[in-house]
Amino acid sequence: MGLSAATRAFIVATEHLDPRSIDLDLRASTDVAALLIDSQREAVHTLSECIAPLAAAIDAAVARLRATDGRLIYAGAGTSGRLAVQDGVELWPTYSWPMDRLGFVLAGGLEAMVGSVEGAEDDTLAAQTAMAALEPGGDDVVIGVAASGSTPFTVEAVRWARAAGALAIGLSSNDTAPLLQGVDHPICLRSGPEMVAGSTRLAAGTLQKIALNTLSTGIMVRLGRVYGGRMVSMRSSNQKLRRRAAAMVAGLCGVTAEEGLQVVERAEGDVRLASLLALGAGEAAARDALRATDGNLREALASLRRDGLLVRDFRV
Repeated sequence: MGLSAATRAFIVATEHLDPRSIDLDLRASTDVAALLIDSQREAVHTLSECIAPLAAAIDAAVARLRATDGRLIYAGAGTSGRLAVQDGVELWPTYSWPMDRLGFVLAGGLEAMVGSVEGAEDDTLAAQTAMAALEPGGDDVVIGVAASGSTPFTVEAVRWARAAGALAIGLSSNDTAPLLQGVDHPICLRSGPEMVAGSTRLAAGTLQKIALNTLSTGIMVRLGRVYGGRMVSMRSSNQKLRRRAAAMVAGLCGVTAEEGLQVVERAEGDVRLASLLALGAGEAAARDALRATDGNLREALASLRRDGLLVRDFRV
């Protein structure tokens, strides 16, 4: 049986051979490296088309997640799924995004993070089962990632979550793909033909990584988990990060590095709380202000300033 017109359309973008790679295996290693880098760099330039749809997806996600217990749920298979999981797991250490507000639906389960699970990406029943186990609802946001945009597991997982009320965002390299036809916010990453035909871990994967970085970071910024480009919500879980936290507090509050470290220790590694303490706020008042603003340091600072509870103010 021949392929449908729709199927041929979305295969073209990611399966066709880049003519520059016809003799790739005959070239010197310097040429191979240059071609691989150039092809990915060229693909990155196409992301300027995605700024508006990414921004719209960020705002829609924030509207669902702000002042709720909504979750970010990532769905994918193979390389795309692994990149999605990688993006999600970084949100706890970087922004203190609670682990119970994350969900992962990966074809083949977590075993597929380090190995291939045969047939997993075609298993729509497994997608339904895995997504149903998370019980998605109207406060949740699902992000589906598939280079081809036709992976049955991913398409079905996202469809199931959206039918249950979740906001659905889709990332694909093909604008006619089923994944993008069935989401609230379709984002087409036009990576084009791969230098190794069909190996979407190259340009397509690079664009997926950038788009996922942009989505999740943008969401965290809009939710107030960043202050002036600083990771004020990070988890200070080791000595290196405690020193980084102390340096942030010192720079923001105009105290010495030693004083910064002291308040970071007092705040048990919480940069936001440590900053407010360094500015002279009482611990109870600082904790109340952060709690009332869902951890938004800028808003907590403004609240304490209005109430005259700060001895000094931020430098920036």
